[in-house]
Amino acid sequence: MIVVDTSILAYLYLPGDRTAHAEALLEQDPDWAAPILWRSEFRNILAGYIRRKATTFDQACRLRDEAESLLAGSEFEVDSTAVLALVRDSNCSAYGCEFIALAIQLDTTLVTMDKKLLGSFPEHALTLSAA
Repeated sequence: MIVVDTSILAYLYLPGDRTAHAEALLEQDPDWAAPILWRSEFRNILAGYIRRKATTFDQACRLRDEAESLLAGSEFEVDSTAVLALVRDSNCSAYGCEFIALAIQLDTTLVTMDKKLLGSFPEHALTLSAA
């Protein structure tokens, strides 16, 4: 099992330069987990695609359904105190620290492209291309 942040999910479902890397990661380890926060972040990414007319509402709903299906049973609450402790000890957002807190909670690794998380928590985070 690995924890993936929302950008990795976006790379998987929204074709782009990093889609092949996300697909390879899914093949390598199909057991993905994320904090519940991922849903709001993913909906926000889809909202941007809808507003830019890069996808239709119906397509965005299908992508959301696929992503929710992938993570079904692997969405977790994280401890707020743990998140705030990670914020205190880094220069990272509370949003990003939720993903690190989950990786620590599950005793696994976060896969992310977030440079702050990668730099602040190298023992818990790997970049997509290194995963």
